Amino acid sequence: MQDPFYTKQKRAKGKNRLLEADAWLDSFLYDGMRSTGRVYTRIQDFFSNFSVRGLRRIFVELASDALSFGAMGSVLMVALALSAMDATASGEFNRAEDYSVIFLDRYGNEIGRRGVRADDSVALSEIPDFLIKATLATEDRRFYEHFGIDVWGTVRALLSNAEGDSGLQGGSSITQQLAKNLFLSNERTLERKIKELFLAFWLEANYSKDEILKLYLDRAYMGGGTIGVVAAAEFYFGKPVQDIDLAEAAMLAGLYKAPSRFAPHMDIAAARGRANVVLTNMVNGGYLTEGQVTAARRRPAEPIDRSAEANSPNYFLDWAFLETKRIVGDSSEVGFVVRTTIDPDLQVHAEDAIISVLREQGAAYNVNQGAMVAMEHNGAVRAMVGGTDYGQSQFNRAVAPNRQPGSAFKPFVYATAFEMLGLTPRSSISDSPICIGNWCPQNYGRSFRGATTIRAAMAASINSVPVRLSTQTGREPIAEMAHRLGIRNEFPVTRSLALGVASVSALDMASAYAVFANGGYRATGFGVTRITTLRGEVIYEAHPDENRERLLDEQIVLSMNDILNAVNYGGTGGRAVVEGVPSAGKTGTTSSYRDAWYVGYTGNYVASVWYGNDNYTAMNNLTGGTLPAMSWQKFMAYAHTNIEVKPVFGVDMEPRPFIIADAEGGEDGEQAPERAPTLAPAAAIKLLDLSEQMRQSLADNGDGTIDQATAPVADASESL
Repeated sequence: MQDPFYTKQKRAKGKNRLLEADAWLDSFLYDGMRSTGRVYTRIQDFFSNFSVRGLRRIFVELASDALSFGAMGSVLMVALALSAMDATASGEFNRAEDYSVIFLDRYGNEIGRRGVRADDSVALSEIPDFLIKATLATEDRRFYEHFGIDVWGTVRALLSNAEGDSGLQGGSSITQQLAKNLFLSNERTLERKIKELFLAFWLEANYSKDEILKLYLDRAYMGGGTIGVVAAAEFYFGKPVQDIDLAEAAMLAGLYKAPSRFAPHMDIAAARGRANVVLTNMVNGGYLTEGQVTAARRRPAEPIDRSAEANSPNYFLDWAFLETKRIVGDSSEVGFVVRTTIDPDLQVHAEDAIISVLREQGAAYNVNQGAMVAMEHNGAVRAMVGGTDYGQSQFNRAVAPNRQPGSAFKPFVYATAFEMLGLTPRSSISDSPICIGNWCPQNYGRSFRGATTIRAAMAASINSVPVRLSTQTGREPIAEMAHRLGIRNEFPVTRSLALGVASVSALDMASAYAVFANGGYRATGFGVTRITTLRGEVIYEAHPDENRERLLDEQIVLSMNDILNAVNYGGTGGRAVVEGVPSAGKTGTTSSYRDAWYVGYTGNYVASVWYGNDNYTAMNNLTGGTLPAMSWQKFMAYAHTNIEVKPVFGVDMEPRPFIIADAEGGEDGEQAPERAPTLAPAAAIKLLDLSEQMRQSLADNGDGTIDQATAPVADASESL
């Protein structure tokens, strides 16, 4: 048994050790805190010697903040520099448009060229000295002095432009412009500008000044499909760049900033005016004296006459060039001869149908742009008008899917209803108020007819009926139908889809309606039929009439042609009627009159017409039944001259002229056709005249030709 005295003594020793440890910890903490306090006091005493008070303190604080923000900015700049340097990682520059394409019309005659005319084979030492001086004087006078960015030149350009100087001085140095040409796109963003600055520094660090200047002269776009001064000299003056004179050099140097504006084959007066500014810049920059440029001012450059090229179907050629590049892909060939579908005569009359109507009535309706696509039933594009003036705007409104079709979209709704619900043109349907949630579309004139037929609803472009049908079929099938028939652009599927709230192009609308015209077969618009190399080797040939894909049942096509035929002969498309030529089609007008359409077809051709403004401003009550239908009628009247007029598929008729209601709401002697159209005997369906109810309703509205637009209180653009 353990001794109690020993146990007690052992416990006492353990307790003493704990007390000693506690005392040591207290002493350590106390001494440590005192030492820390003494150090902090010494630091305070040390920095107190540098204390700044009064006015000097303001500058110290500003310097301190500048260093802090400078450090943060440096980190940001490094991050941006890394992004910019990614463009140089591949070691390759942006590829120039290295395809050169000669385009032929449908008959084999040359109609224009696209692609690059480039030549970098001339050394810098062989390029005339006055062309180099003209370039430096106009684009970058301090090129050999700065390191990529000309700060003073930028300030000078800003001040000059602010004072209204016509010299069009730019703020970007030659190195910056080259950086954009070699590595970047033309998008106007702050990110692109920052990258351009870093890449300019990179070019200056890796290339000599002469090498940068040579690259710039070889890679600058000079208009007319030319890249570089060597190709431009050949294109504009028909001579090697070594042989150009001072006046010609000044004209070339004036193209760098705005080639489309100052290209001599587009506007010789503007080109000469710009060349005169370049000569003035050379004098102001000290490169030449006024006496040395006097002869060039008196005898300006005379470019080669290329007026015939200006009359080419340029919008069509731009589109056909894109189609050619898509077809040839990554071909090793660089030159091609392309046979297209374009018909020069029809193209001229399509342009006239748009431009003449706009010239005569555009101001009254506050509209300044139009587009048209005309094709055969298999999709072969015979005419394309992408705008009123290619020289002013190269934006192709015929192929850009950025406008709403309004009621011209309704045929997709009715085709879906015929396919899914088993309806016919004679099926009865209610024209009465309908709401989807808080959206309640109205008919034009805010009136409803009660019971009506599908055919009458389409002819009068009633809004409530397609909306009601969309609730029965669902909206997704309608969108699928539109895509199936030829609308390639994606669009949101909303409750107002039945009234045409979707983005489409004139090309796709013509392609979709061509399915109705050809009996239900796919008819995607195309413009290229044959591609050969310059050696004559065939690398592509189209066969549009082989293995055609059926998209709609024949009976559905017959029903669609029935109701679309009624639009022209007793409905909103009266102004599209061509005497002696059976036709069918649909008008379209969007909310606030931003877009107006007419899309229609005969037994020979399909055409879509669009009118609107590029800035989406509202027109002055312009509807699809007015100017678009009139342009369509004007074109089709010529297109059917001296040819065999074919019947519309399934419609056997001999249309006779009749007076339509005044487009502005009058009731000037509307008279129905004496003989109503009837389906071909194969269809075994006889079409009846429009009901008296429909006639009376059109008269009540005072407008038998205007689309049923959505009332302001129920904007068709409203979506879920």
